[in-house]
Formats: sequence, C-alpha cells, structure tokens
Amino acid sequence: MLHCSGMNRASMGILSQWLGETKRQPLVLRGARQVGKTWLVRELAKLHGLSLVEINFERAGSEVTGIFQSKDPRAVLRGLELMTGHGIDPGSTLLFLDEIQAMPEVLANLRWFAEELPKLAVIAAGSLLDFVLAEHSFSMPVGRIAYLHLEPMTFEEFLEAAGGAQLLLEVSRWTPDAGMHQVAHARLSECYRDYLIVGGMPAAVQRWIEGRSMLECAQIQHALLGTFRDDFSKYSRRVPVAQIGRVMEAIPRMLGRIFKYARVADGERSTAIRQTLELLCRAKLATRVQAASGMGLPLDGDTRERIFKVIFLDSGLMCAALGLTLERASDLARLVLVNEGGLAEQAVGQCLRASLPHFAERSLYFWSNERHGAVGEVDYLIQHGTRIVPVEVKAGTTGSLKSLHHFMARRDLQLAVRVNADLPSVTEVDVRTTEGVDVRYHLLSIPFYLAGQMSRVLGHLLP
Repeated sequence: MLHCSGMNRASMGILSQWLGETKRQPLVLRGARQVGKTWLVRELAKLHGLSLVEINFERAGSEVTGIFQSKDPRAVLRGLELMTGHGIDPGSTLLFLDEIQAMPEVLANLRWFAEELPKLAVIAAGSLLDFVLAEHSFSMPVGRIAYLHLEPMTFEEFLEAAGGAQLLLEVSRWTPDAGMHQVAHARLSECYRDYLIVGGMPAAVQRWIEGRSMLECAQIQHALLGTFRDDFSKYSRRVPVAQIGRVMEAIPRMLGRIFKYARVADGERSTAIRQTLELLCRAKLATRVQAASGMGLPLDGDTRERIFKVIFLDSGLMCAALGLTLERASDLARLVLVNEGGLAEQAVGQCLRASLPHFAERSLYFWSNERHGAVGEVDYLIQHGTRIVPVEVKAGTTGSLKSLHHFMARRDLQLAVRVNADLPSVTEVDVRTTEGVDVRYHLLSIPFYLAGQMSRVLGHLLP
C-alpha cells in the first residue's frame, strides 16, 4: 500500500515562473469549481513568502465592491489598506481576487494593474468565470492579462500524493527504447485503477489518501456533483436546474458514443439541450470532442459541427454518476465491463486535455468516417509539433484496429498511438485494410498509466 506524502501540483511551477517574469501580467485562473484554484494561490504565497490579500467577491460586502469600482490600482490598494488596517507593499504582496465572476467588471480593470502597478502580483479566479467571458458586455484587456487553465489532478500528481515516488520515476523516465519491468507494470496498473475511480478532484484524492475508502470518496464525489448543480441556479436562470440535471445524467450514458440530443430526454427540444450542454462546457464540467477530418493543421480547420462526443470533467465524478460506488478498488475490474470502452475514452481524453498548454483553450478532436454508410472512428486526433497523430483507446490488451488502419492509409501518416492495458511497445504495422489497401506505419502502444507522458514519448519517435 502506498503512503500519503501530501499534495503537489505541476501548475505550481508555472505560477512560480509567472511570478519571476519581469513583464508580469495579471493572471486569470480558469477551471471548474473544486479543482484546487484557491488552494494553489494560497500555497504559492506561502512558497514565495508573499503577503496574501484575498478578496472573495461572492462574500464581499458593499465596502469591498466600492473599493474595486475604481480604475486606479493605487486607489484600490489604499482602500484595502484602510479596510484591513495593514500597509500593503506591492513588491511583496499577492492580491488574489477570487470568485471574480460575481463582479466581472473588475476583469476589465486588470489592465490598469498591468500598466500602472506591475510590481503587484495579481491573480483572479472564478468557478463559473467562463460564463462571464462568453457573455461579457465590457471590453476585456486583451494582451494585458494571462490565462492558466487548471485541470483535476493528473495521474502523476495522484501517484506522487499517494507516496508512489519510485513508481513515478518509472513513469517519467520511460522511453520507447526501454522496457517496463513486469512488477512496475503491475503496480502502476493497479494504481491507475485506483485513480480511475477516485479521480483527480483534490478533495476526493485527499480522502482516498487518508483512509483508502472508496465509499468515502463516493460521498465526496456526489457532494461535488450536487454543488455543481446548485451553481447553475445562481448563474444560469435561463435554464431550469432539472434540465441541467438531465443533461448531466445523459453524458455518462453516451460516453464513448456520438452525443445525440434526442437521447437526452423524450420531448425535449434539441435547441434547449444544446444550450444546456454549452453551459456545462463553459463551466468546464464537460468537454466536446469534435469530429475532424484530420486532413491538416489546425485540427479545428475542418470539423463537422454536429458530430461530437462528450467527456466529463473527471473520471471519478463520472464513475460516481454511473453508480460505481465500490467497497474496494479491486471491484472495479468486475463493474467496468458495463461501459469499459467509454470509461477508457474518458480517462485518455481527460489526460489529453490536461496535456494541452496551460494557456490554450480545452479542445479535443476525433475522427469519424465521413463517407455515407461507412462505420469507423479513431478515438482522438492530437497535434504534436507539425504532425497529426491518431490515438486509439482499447480498454483491454487487445482489440481490432480496422478504423485506425483505414485512417492511416487515407492520410499516409507514419506513426499512431494505441492506449491499452498491455506493456508498452513500438511495433511496425504492415497490413491490408478491409478495402484492400496496403498500409504500413509504426504503432506506439502505451498502457493507460503512461498516457500523460504521450507528448514526451512522441518526442523520442518524431523528429
């Protein structure tokens, strides 16, 4: 059994680098509720010995809101000094504006901090901030603020938090020309099964570390799902909460399949379902995986708007939504057969989303055979440098690759990735497709626990 060693987030390195920039801009943290934004900022202040001035705009009174109506950053600091009774040194202070969606006009004023008070480190965050960013009526300070998307904890972060330092070394050092020890493979596969159902929400991870109880983790996860539903009643009065619940419940049912509005609920209008799904995506609770042709870059240059899949924020929350409330992690092997393919796609998609640059929008793509009457999909398409790399996900150790062969033949690509439960390997594929076309390419097979290392590993195989 692994032992607890505390939390550590890779984003802390990005934040520390931001603090050291000479031309630092105010930073906006984006991400779903409870992924760790507030904790991360507080830990950043501790790590660098900064005085933290924290303002929560959902809880702030009229005195605070009046202070931040000023466009003069020095006047804002003076108001905070008078309110708190303490002097504020811009060079040694971190100003944290939390739940800023409750007073979104402050976002527009961040430009004045960048221009007139650059010595002051300013971070803003909000759980439903993307609602404001999508519908704001004020002028955003483009080019004067930076963004950081925060995801749930990755498998690597989970492994480190659970005390698996030696196993983490095996993951972070593996290269295609090295083997993976059978003992390490077995242990990492076991740890990944734990991660799949615990997920990466910090509260659930912390509970798992403390007691190794799947039931207690499930209680945390269901409470989080309830919190998400409650949020919408505050910020999306146009959409009934019951309808939001129905769409949230439909995502697990259609996991790994094309999302169809008609399958959500009988009698619901497609327009209403589409708007509700869009709200879930803005809240970062769901991510569309858009069908793309894969003919060239960028991947969003040739997409099919109406054909998409949907993955959820977190695999643990997805398991809770599916009703996988387990006594032990070992029970997962038996229950996952109900929707193993969908859960596998969720796990890899969540990993690919976390691997995107911290400043980039969360966009995922897959390939679906566009010819009439044809059936075939490749689960994900990713960009590595100037290359397109298809990624096929298989829940077990085997599975047909017919669609992948077909895609590789049509696009004339040289390298593909398969994520499955087997030992990692690189092999040469030389087959004939079902249409009688000869195709040859290299196939990188990696187990699920290496999915977070995909970009690094591809760097060893692609020039």
